[in-house]
Amino acid sequence: MTPKPTTDAWGIDASWLDALDEEHQVAQETIDTLRRIIGEPPADLDDRAPIVARPGDSLEVDEADVVCEDGEVRQIDGHLPEDFPLGYHWLQSPEGRRRRLIVSPGRCWLPEDRAWGWAVQLYAARSRESWGIGDLADLRSIRRMAEEQGAGFVLINPLHAVAPIEQQEASPYLPATRRFLNPIYLRVAEVPGADAVDLEEDAGRALSDGPLIDRDAIWARKREVLMRIFFAHGGGEAFARWREEQGTTLQDWATWAAITEEHGADWHTWPEELRRPGSPALATYQEQHGAVVAFHAWLQWALDLQLTAATGDLTVIQDLPIGFAGGGADAWVWQEALADGVSVGAPPDAFNSAGQDWGSPPLIPWRLRDADYEPFIQSIRATMAGAGGLRIDHVMGLFRLWWVPADGSAADGAYVRYPSEDLLDIVALESHRAQALVVGEDLGTVEDGVREAMAEHGVLSYRLLWFEDDDPAEWPAEAMAAITTHDLPTVAGLWTEADVDEQREHGTGTDEELERGRASLLAHLPGLSDDASVEQAVERAHELLAQSPSLLLSATLDDAVGEQRRPNMPGANERPNWSLPLPVLVEDLPGHPLLQSVARTLAGGIGSA
Repeated sequence: MTPKPTTDAWGIDASWLDALDEEHQVAQETIDTLRRIIGEPPADLDDRAPIVARPGDSLEVDEADVVCEDGEVRQIDGHLPEDFPLGYHWLQSPEGRRRRLIVSPGRCWLPEDRAWGWAVQLYAARSRESWGIGDLADLRSIRRMAEEQGAGFVLINPLHAVAPIEQQEASPYLPATRRFLNPIYLRVAEVPGADAVDLEEDAGRALSDGPLIDRDAIWARKREVLMRIFFAHGGGEAFARWREEQGTTLQDWATWAAITEEHGADWHTWPEELRRPGSPALATYQEQHGAVVAFHAWLQWALDLQLTAATGDLTVIQDLPIGFAGGGADAWVWQEALADGVSVGAPPDAFNSAGQDWGSPPLIPWRLRDADYEPFIQSIRATMAGAGGLRIDHVMGLFRLWWVPADGSAADGAYVRYPSEDLLDIVALESHRAQALVVGEDLGTVEDGVREAMAEHGVLSYRLLWFEDDDPAEWPAEAMAAITTHDLPTVAGLWTEADVDEQREHGTGTDEELERGRASLLAHLPGLSDDASVEQAVERAHELLAQSPSLLLSATLDDAVGEQRRPNMPGANERPNWSLPLPVLVEDLPGHPLLQSVARTLAGGIGSA
């Protein structure tokens, strides 16, 4: 096992290992900058930060009362009984101090049976009734198709909300919040009260005529009609009750969204008096703009209704991005816990020699503890809600994150460590409560101990045909197995060389690098003649995937319809990433011959185990 680098009192690693196990030292200037940004934790932090434990554990406290979630008061004497209830409790010391006690089962919930399913970029899955973008009614149709085919799950891209402004953020991985949904995914005709207004549906459906997904035009159209529905209907008592149940969390989101429409998507640029949640000026703003705040809350109610109808009883695995926009709602609410002047990214590697800067501000580890882990808990819980599954993007971020100083390049960063054991136990608790499986996206450079910790906590690994050197039959059982991801070539794109041609067009590598990369991926697709068709290549790839004993087998709709373009090409900034519709409409998917073949192959792989 490779020894871990030295970590200082701020959680900063002094060095890092690349994919070739070569060690790189972090510049002292970078370390000094990050220490200043992280700051000194209060001296009494360890006495007030949450205790995360499991039933039967010994605790670092002697006799104390525990006020449980249900209001019951239990006394403990230095350890938790084996039958102690799971959940979020409060530890009350004899001196009157109170600190959070989080009791976790330690392992995520997992289904008993293996299953196969579809991975869907929902925005791309348009139907004849869509208004330019795949929506929650289209997800319902895909879910029904999956059920009829015998699939056990659908994996979808992040549906989290972005700023409700004219220029819509295209990337699902840079949301304004990880707690609320994007109303662009609403099927307008199915919103309560839609029958009371003229929807002008022909104009809405015409948004699908273009070759790309035009989010700006789509949101402008949907917002105008949704606003008319809201003022005509308002949601009635059902919405009022739901809104009251959501409390301040929803009110904060709706307020941020309302201010954003007036003052822009970055709270740092707002009038000074609006930059702090809970300020007197903010209360005045909410009163003066009550209708707009209510509208944004109402949109979330409509989304909640439609997501519930879309998922039904099938497991829908939602995707949790690694971060959120620095000017967004979550950054506004939790600004005290965020690092200012840095962003999250990745060091240089074989796929990107310059490193990566993803643009999201990181949470400061000690401030996350001081906030009782609430930013993390709320994000995990909200993304799991009503779906039955969670995929954690870049799960290595629960262990360490690459911090990139604002005045340097991605290569000038350093790793900062997080309390991974606590975070994994929280994920396990939320998984247990929601009966939701959890997949960790552990691709790329994974340091020693990460996959072992994931396995211990019941977090499924993520294995790709394009990356794995082992035969699929030898892949681990506790994993989700797939061929590719949204950032990598589709089977058709790889086989026809269309993906390399597009990479060359956008200058993402030299001819030698691109051809070497393609050859490396093709080596994972043996058993095909050079003149094999796209359909044969796709079928062969899924035959190999079906040999995996992994708990979940996942196929993309892009591969199943022979799409040559990948959803996202990192580094190709002029490309319409995240804006490419599927070439087959949702209604036509069940009858697509290649898709039917893929479904039969994966169903056969599950059935033969």
